[in-house]
Amino acid sequence: MSLADLTAAQLAQKIAAGETTATDAVNDCLTRIEAREGTVGAWAHLDPVFARRQAEKLDAVRASGAALGPLHGVPVGIKDIIDTDDLPTEYGTVLKAGHRPFRDATVVARLKAAGAIIMGKTVTTIRMMPPAPPVDPPADQLPRLPPVWCLWPSGHRPTDR
Repeated sequence: MSLADLTAAQLAQKIAAGETTATDAVNDCLTRIEAREGTVGAWAHLDPVFARRQAEKLDAVRASGAALGPLHGVPVGIKDIIDTDDLPTEYGTVLKAGHRPFRDATVVARLKAAGAIIMGKTVTTIRMMPPAPPVDPPADQLPRLPPVWCLWPSGHRPTDR
């Protein structure tokens, strides 16, 4: 059985027990991604070097005997609508190509604190609006929508607290 076939809990247990490493888990996932990405098309941004660097650091933590988080060494993908400070967040549109948020979203910070390895960003529909066309339309053909903060009842974004 491939490590990529295990649940997150099973993989974390195997890493904690020393039966495998975070590096092995990342490499196994990268092998699976390489074999299927051409058909699936799940990744907006995949950074194998970044993922392997995180895995090596987590393997060193485990080797030191330090306490491990509940997701120590478990590879995860982050939807491209969720901010990450070390990977681009493009919200599914070329209009935000290369955008780098200044901080992680809370969910990403919590995943990192739990020991998860951020593999990259997974595809999202254009500007989070279904259905997704196969490519972005030209900018002058995008729907005219109010700013997202206008959609919140209070008139303030949740991050404006």
